[in-house]
Amino acid sequence: MSDFSLSGFDLGAFVRSTLAEDMASGGDITSMATIPAGARFSGVMDSRDAITVAGLPIAEMFFRALDPSMEIEILAGEGDRVAAGSDLMRLSGNARAMLTAERSALNTVQHLSGIATMTRQYVEALAGTGATLLDTRKTIPGLRVLEKYATRMGGATNHRMGLWDAAMIKDNHVAVAGSVEEAVRRAVEAGIERIIVEVDRVAQVEPALAAGATHLLLDNMDLDELRQCVAIVDGRVPTEASGGVRLDTIHAIGATGVTYVSVGRLTQSAPAADIGLDFALA
Repeated sequence: MSDFSLSGFDLGAFVRSTLAEDMASGGDITSMATIPAGARFSGVMDSRDAITVAGLPIAEMFFRALDPSMEIEILAGEGDRVAAGSDLMRLSGNARAMLTAERSALNTVQHLSGIATMTRQYVEALAGTGATLLDTRKTIPGLRVLEKYATRMGGATNHRMGLWDAAMIKDNHVAVAGSVEEAVRRAVEAGIERIIVEVDRVAQVEPALAAGATHLLLDNMDLDELRQCVAIVDGRVPTEASGGVRLDTIHAIGATGVTYVSVGRLTQSAPAADIGLDFALA
């Protein structure tokens, strides 16, 4: 049994609630009607495309939740890049348990590996610029820890996990406070250590820095504006390019000298990886 865990996330509760969503009070009525209680299956989970792997230990938990004695061999490491046709997991155990857990296990691995695979593409496109890829808070509610884990498996660095671990002052905060300087001053006065300030004009950079910003998010700026901001900041705080970043534009954006490039589509728009699970009577 894997001792896999994620800080701040109850994987056991996730597995139980996901299976309960699928079975409710009736259970897997198809498998119970058609498969003898003592029947055994063997199975192989494989990838139909080249992918970056994420989520196999969680898939194992789904199967073991319904058959604790199931024999499971994980064949690929988390974050591994595997070729199309690669076997990811071998299983042997109770047939009903396998069929009941199959969809929950596959959904999880397909989703997380899809995120990891897209993330790896962006990491590779950004390579050589000196910039680091960040994810965002654009995650499915309830799955943030899992999805941000998947971006790490793809080679990205996590941005803030939520509203609690850093301040991010955006245009609406500025509008209410009256100015960038006043919004930052209030965050400093509140004792917040990490103060990220979103700026969409070059003229906002110096006021934000002077007020105490510890990180500048350069929002939807073109390449010339990014270079100007990087020159003004001159290494005093990290800089982050964000907004509309695509696979075909990320290298040029990273080459402007920014510290980070953040991409919401890593968790918002990644397609599921094509992963299947084939069973046979044991």
